[in-house]
Amino acid sequence: GISSVEGVQAAQQLGIQVLITDHHLPGAVLPAAEAIVNPNQPGDNFPSKNLAGVGVIFYVMLALRARLRETNWFEEKGIDDPNLAQLLDLVALGTVADVVPLDHNNRILVAQGLARMRRDRCNAGIRALIHVAGRQQERLSTTDLSFMVAPRLNAAGRMEDMSLGIECLLSDDDDAAFTMAKRLDELNHDRRSVEAGMQEQALANLAAMRLDASALPSGLCLFDATWHQGVIGILASRIKERLHRPVIAFAVGADDELKGSARSVPGLHIRDALEAVATRHPGLITKFGGHAMAAGLTLKHAHLDAFSAAFDEEVRRHLPAAAMQGIVETDGALSADDLCLEFAEALRHAGPWGQGFPEPVFDGIFEVVSQRLLGEKHLKLVLRTPGQSKVIDAIQFNAIKNDAAPNASSPAGAQDLPHAGAKLRVAYKLDINEYRGERNIQLIIVHRESA
Repeated sequence: GISSVEGVQAAQQLGIQVLITDHHLPGAVLPAAEAIVNPNQPGDNFPSKNLAGVGVIFYVMLALRARLRETNWFEEKGIDDPNLAQLLDLVALGTVADVVPLDHNNRILVAQGLARMRRDRCNAGIRALIHVAGRQQERLSTTDLSFMVAPRLNAAGRMEDMSLGIECLLSDDDDAAFTMAKRLDELNHDRRSVEAGMQEQALANLAAMRLDASALPSGLCLFDATWHQGVIGILASRIKERLHRPVIAFAVGADDELKGSARSVPGLHIRDALEAVATRHPGLITKFGGHAMAAGLTLKHAHLDAFSAAFDEEVRRHLPAAAMQGIVETDGALSADDLCLEFAEALRHAGPWGQGFPEPVFDGIFEVVSQRLLGEKHLKLVLRTPGQSKVIDAIQFNAIKNDAAPNASSPAGAQDLPHAGAKLRVAYKLDINEYRGERNIQLIIVHRESA
């Protein structure tokens, strides 16, 4: 990678030539590789700076094909020119899974890859992952890739060995791919269980500190010796969503080191913050890398307290208190006439939505017709607009949470569930629920409060 200065040096000492392809932001010193392809390195004029790693290598392969065409290599070898569009399913999945901003170029790559998946022109591994996730391939969306397909693929690396996910994607055999996808699904269930326990422990640790919202660090560092190193990134993301501030979760690494995974909020470039800490406190961080919203780092266990204080100080230097209030921004209210399948379909086709190009969020006042819990933590509602007879399904995922965390803004438990007849102000995404051949609109609630 772009930060592997010592690794490249060691490889070259062994006579190994090195080509680096990367998309992460470079440090002050670049590795002395034979070639570096990274749109974010100094002096690179490639206009699309938000490519994921899979996008970078895709363009490398496009350039290689162009070069081989120029030299008549394919003709001389009697080989047909490869159709690299066949790889766009992988490009789309990797781009969405890496949560890079969907700028104009990335949206093209993702849209083309999704189109191939919907037409069943994807590889056997992706097809199998879609199936075990219970998604409809012909109507696949970026949301399906983000929350259903990618977590199952990533579960291998988090819980056991990432080679299982790689083997699944490389498979040309549908039966073999499906067997591997089922194992990945099992690992994802294990990951969820581990994550839930870690999140409960993290919130309990915060509660034990007896801090109110104003006393919480602006940049929050969490560590427990029992935490699973493969799941700390998800843990950091979950706690960040609860507390609306940058979070770094640490787990035990090798040789008395801690491995950290950082997640940020809008307004703070997390990799730049880590670089600032490293500059002001030489030797405090062993190594780090990443981009605006996510990063990883390694430090000595003995440096954790000093780093926590330095990180909090750096966050306070750049992030105002207002940025940590969990403000929900919406695109306004929809009329009753717009709460229909036709408009929901139009929104779906206006995508792909994702990081940097968010799906529209609307808000409105609704009356509760009925409510029930799904899986002990998801809230299923039937709503209607006051004065209207038409009812609308709605769901709020992970609505029921442990209220151990200071300033947690989400419902604390079943006692806070809205009763029939209550009026709610909700922020929501307009979705389509497909069940047993029927298609109806559904509100995906991202925030709710009493009206």
